[in-house]
Amino acid sequence: MLNRRNFFKTTGALALGSLLLPACADGTTSQAETTETTEGVGSANTATRELSVGLQLFTVRELLEKDLQGTLQKIAALGYKDLESAAGSKGHYYGMKPKEFTAMVEGMGMKLRSSHVLPGTQLPTEAPLPPEFLTLTNGLQQLVDMAAETGQSYLTCAYLFPSEHKTLDQYRRHIELFNRAGEACKKAGLSFAYHNHDFEFETLEGQRPYDLILAQTDKDLVEMELDLYWATKSGNDPVALFEKYPGRFPMWHVKDMDRTEKQFFTEVGNGSIDFKRIFDKAELAGMKYYFVEQDVTPGNPMDSIATSYKNLVNVLS
Repeated sequence: MLNRRNFFKTTGALALGSLLLPACADGTTSQAETTETTEGVGSANTATRELSVGLQLFTVRELLEKDLQGTLQKIAALGYKDLESAAGSKGHYYGMKPKEFTAMVEGMGMKLRSSHVLPGTQLPTEAPLPPEFLTLTNGLQQLVDMAAETGQSYLTCAYLFPSEHKTLDQYRRHIELFNRAGEACKKAGLSFAYHNHDFEFETLEGQRPYDLILAQTDKDLVEMELDLYWATKSGNDPVALFEKYPGRFPMWHVKDMDRTEKQFFTEVGNGSIDFKRIFDKAELAGMKYYFVEQDVTPGNPMDSIATSYKNLVNVLS
């Protein structure tokens, strides 16, 4: 069974982008090793789609561990232009110096827009991390400095482990940390964001933590990266969130939900989420960047991201 505990036991700090195989991942699906380059599908019609299609690199985490440059070249060939990084077993920026990683990506015609990091308010038993691993708690300024070196726009908190979100007091401490992180990012010319899953929408001590985060973080310092799959799976309408909190969602994770009872991950456009309706409200949300993500793929992840790219271009054209 692929679950959070087993995933981190076997991979260590690998794939700290979305930082989990989700609670619903109860099958045996895993990423398959890529043996052939997926053919590029070209660029979308820029006249009808102003923003470039982005990819959260967590989707291809295993491939990046095996062949960083080759995998990135294949991603570029598909037409992706914006990237969001996820730390791996070699650390942030995949073991490269920030400027070197940026130079490599830009040499392929892509831009790094955001990087995922951990809060580190405690070392979770779910995923023991090496003491030198940088988090917002034990390496905030270093993370900010590295992000500034790359020229990226956002530093994004990726995930709270179960042991880190048991009480509202824990959330309040996270909120204080997020405000500090936002201030440090602002001083460096960056922005700070928080990426959700589904648990933030569950009532805890009579309150939804997601509402608490939005209410008590400084809107000038802390923005939100809305994961459209997790918001939808929790029973929330992304458009309703945009209407309630206009302008607070500059980044999205574009991830689809299959039509089975399991409501598992699937390629964008192959599932049940109405992305056209959501993208029609991009201005209301304040959206600047969006990243395709698929936490688990049925086979070769390059095939999945190729399908998602083509389907998304069709939705937005």
